[in-house]
Amino acid sequence: MVFDLKRFALHDGPGIRTTVFLKGCPLSCAWCHNPESQRTEPELLFWEDRCTGCGACVTACPVEAVAMAGEKAATDRARCTACGACVPACPEGARAIAGAEWSTDDLVQEIERDLLFFDQSGGGVTLSGGEPLAQVAFAHSILTACAKRRIHTAVDTCGYGAWEDLAALAEVTDLFLYDVKQTDDELHIERTGRSNRPILENLERLDGMGRPIWIRCPLVPGYNDDRSTLDELAAIVKNLSSVRAVHVLPFHRGGQAKSKGLGRECEASQEGDAHAAANAAAEILRLSVGVPVHVGG
Repeated sequence: MVFDLKRFALHDGPGIRTTVFLKGCPLSCAWCHNPESQRTEPELLFWEDRCTGCGACVTACPVEAVAMAGEKAATDRARCTACGACVPACPEGARAIAGAEWSTDDLVQEIERDLLFFDQSGGGVTLSGGEPLAQVAFAHSILTACAKRRIHTAVDTCGYGAWEDLAALAEVTDLFLYDVKQTDDELHIERTGRSNRPILENLERLDGMGRPIWIRCPLVPGYNDDRSTLDELAAIVKNLSSVRAVHVLPFHRGGQAKSKGLGRECEASQEGDAHAAANAAAEILRLSVGVPVHVGG
């Protein structure tokens, strides 16, 4: 189940890359930038501001899940099957379905269209999400097929999953982009719904396998941008031998509109300059981690 495929990606590993976004994630981050990735099934995205109230979607829906509510269309999401019949019916592009089934063969064929760009830039394919470990058999199949074609592979992971699954992916992965969102377990549970203990244990084990790792820290105002948390992150990185770089990711508001489009709430946007905050955090980390620290992907 894939919800997006991004060509010419420049921030998901080295070179020009094709990033495949897999659906499903064990975490429920309050600030999630890709909320359409969290659930495993296809979902309807509705951009209310584009809706002109023409009613075409009402007529198109085979299960009568759409009705007019004043001048806008409204969807009963409990009844909606995300069949997609309303999407082409909407003349304003106010509707989309996040999530479609792909086979390994079809996906690899699509990836191979970009081989020239991979070869010229030192790029490749990155599996992201969501969480690749949530679809580990499919992820392993894609990575294996790419490895056989000598396509550089990267996995962008939150690290939450069975060690055996992560180790299996490591056998066919050239680079890991590994998220560390919070070093304190209670705070991690509070804002993501899961403990960070399996994440940090898996990181230590992965480090022992010798696969190159880029640590990625999405900087969330008031959550992990304080000096104490950054110092703890630096201490973790210093004890790892396979980390090649640290990337501090500036907070952005992209998830808010998509959460609204999914009929869900999202954490309120932050105040202040996100890039300035990320640069300040990067300067703190540079003092002690011993590897390059970058702002952005």
